[in-house]
Amino acid sequence: MYTLEDLKTNRDAQITVGSIVFFLLAFPIYFGVAAGNADGSLGGGVADYQVNGEITYVLLDSATEYVADGTPLMETFSTDAINNADELNIVGVRVSLSYVEEESGGGGLACPGGQDAPDTISGTATHLEFTASADGQNNGGSGSHEVSAIWYNESMVGNVVSGLSMSEIKAQLDSDGAGLGEHMMEISVSAQAGNEPNGLTCQRSDDGEEVTYTVELMVLEYTIAPFIDTSDI
Repeated sequence: MYTLEDLKTNRDAQITVGSIVFFLLAFPIYFGVAAGNADGSLGGGVADYQVNGEITYVLLDSATEYVADGTPLMETFSTDAINNADELNIVGVRVSLSYVEEESGGGGLACPGGQDAPDTISGTATHLEFTASADGQNNGGSGSHEVSAIWYNESMVGNVVSGLSMSEIKAQLDSDGAGLGEHMMEISVSAQAGNEPNGLTCQRSDDGEEVTYTVELMVLEYTIAPFIDTSDI
């Protein structure tokens, strides 16, 4: 313990007390700045970042069903069926459809020259408020298409992102559990019967299509790294 007289005359005492005062003042300031900059230049502040990522798919269901004209097929699937789903960064749901022409009647020697008419097959994928739809046709007797509902910023992946912090970019890539729960699929068919040269004796009918569907979760794995411009090197 130093007295006031020691502080006036003892240089060692002056240095010791000065050091203590410095650290008492500096440490709170340092940790305050560090906490404020946890998302700062040392921890991912606003800068240019290279964002890379890859989508993998986890199967929810796959089947073949006959879908009647004007009568949609609707199915609901849950991530409860997936092991460790809560550990996955689920950012979308994809529905893939394939189908063949199911017209009947016409053809043969008695009715030559007839043609099938393409049907329109519609698919919709939905999760919470996120939904997407797409149509396809079975031109030439068969067809396929897919539709994906997503809830991440896919434009960032594979690009340099500027003007955002690392955590702001992460917020647009990480679903943070938003992909858990129920995912819905709807398939509808608008069937059209083809024509025959002799429509009185040669007629066609088309009541629907046999559709094979696959429903998959979209899982994103990504990296965010400071961008280093080497173009001028």
